[in-house]
This record gives sequence, C-alpha cells and structure tokens, in this order.
Amino acid sequence: MECKLKNATIYYKSYGEGLPIINLHGFTLDHRIVEGCMEPIFNKRNGYKRIYFDLPGMGKTKAESWIKNSNQMLDLCIEFIKRIIPKQRFLIVSESYGSYLARGIIYKYPKYVEGALFICPVIKAEQNKRSLPKKDLLIAQPNIQMSKRYKEEIQPAIDIANTTFLNEFAKRGYPFSFDVDEKIRKFEKPSLFLLGRQDSAVGYRDAWNVIEKYPFATFAILDQASHNLQLEQEELFNYLVNEWLGRIESSLSSKISTK
Repeated sequence: MECKLKNATIYYKSYGEGLPIINLHGFTLDHRIVEGCMEPIFNKRNGYKRIYFDLPGMGKTKAESWIKNSNQMLDLCIEFIKRIIPKQRFLIVSESYGSYLARGIIYKYPKYVEGALFICPVIKAEQNKRSLPKKDLLIAQPNIQMSKRYKEEIQPAIDIANTTFLNEFAKRGYPFSFDVDEKIRKFEKPSLFLLGRQDSAVGYRDAWNVIEKYPFATFAILDQASHNLQLEQEELFNYLVNEWLGRIESSLSSKISTK
C-alpha cells in the first residue's frame, strides 16, 4: 500500500487489528528485516496492528531530494504515523538506524508511545565515536536457516537501495542536529534493548549509557550474535520479545483497571 504525504509517498504493509505497532528498519534495508522477525511472533499472538514501512531511498519508497538529514527523516516518520494512525497510542519496534529514529519519536511524540523495542540500536550516529568489540571475536557460522532468511529479509533490500541518495545522506546528514538521548526525559513504559555481543557495527556498550532513561527496560546482550541477532539467536529473540509484549499487556490492563 501507499501513503501519500505532503512531500513524499511512503510504501507500507499492515497486518492484524488492535494496538498499532510502528516498525522501523535499519539503514540501506527495508521493512522485510523487521517483518521477518516479528510476524512469526504474531502468528501466536492477537490484538496488534503491525505497520511496516520503507524509509525514503530504501525498499519501495522513493528517495526525495529534499531529505538531506535525520531531522527531516524523523519529521517524515512522525507525519506518516499521524496520517496512518491519527491520535492513537502505539508501540515502536526498531532495528539499527530505525532505533535512532525511534528515540527521536519518543522525544518528539512521547504521549502516544506505549512501549519500545530496540534491536541492535544505533546509539552514537558518528561511527568513529562508537565503542565496538573486536572483529575477531568468535561467532557461530551461519546455518542453512540463517542463510535462507538473510537472502529473503536482508539481501534483496540491499540490492534495491538507492545507494547514491543513501551515501550522500550518510556523509552529510546521518546524525540529528541535537543529542536525542539528552533530550529524552525518562521513558516510563515497557522497553527492551537487544544487543549483540559480537556486533562490530554498532556495538553494545554505548546503549548502557542511556539505560537510566528507560526505568522499565530489560537490557540483554546476546552472545553468538552480531548485527543480525534476530537471525543468529532466533529462539532467544522470540522469547525476549514475547516477554516484552507480556509486560506491555500487563501495563495496559493495569491502566484500564485503575480507571
């Protein structure tokens, strides 16, 4: 489906009914990386409307020449959310760069966000400022299932990404013009941080520096997991995400019972 905004047209997919979940993918990828790990969970769980969309220059959403930085990318995400689920409360599921944008949404649109999941989140936008593990740390070799999922959920997006647009964006506009983690007040909703112990792309140490902003967060560093931990540690990923959703449901039901 397509959502026509003021200055862009966003490709998206939607499944189910209930509490909306906005899903944000990583840089150079598209909605398939989040759809691939989240939809199997909802095969056994009802009550959620899952919305997956492609950021400009990625997947089926066309690059727009006016988008030159993450401030504008964030504003576009919020415009999309307001259009697709106006004045509705929602959850955020995010991966890598999507988690950078997700924290921007929590800062700018906080009263509607009921919970957040951060998968291998970008904490520091500038790569030379990231605290990264050594690349020679051992990690298990991909199995047949992992390789199949990589070919279905990741590689096709890389193949169709608008590299000219994205390279220029990464060079000049990847960081926000503000420190998003300084701007966020305490986010007192159920949250989950999932980090890969062998993630040499964004690391895991930097996320611990923001954990006090999320007093209701579970923070898990998974061994034998890099920047694709949802593929590499699928069983543990599913367990922790289901536990997070359980906390969401308990939180929302307690709000209803106290009214």
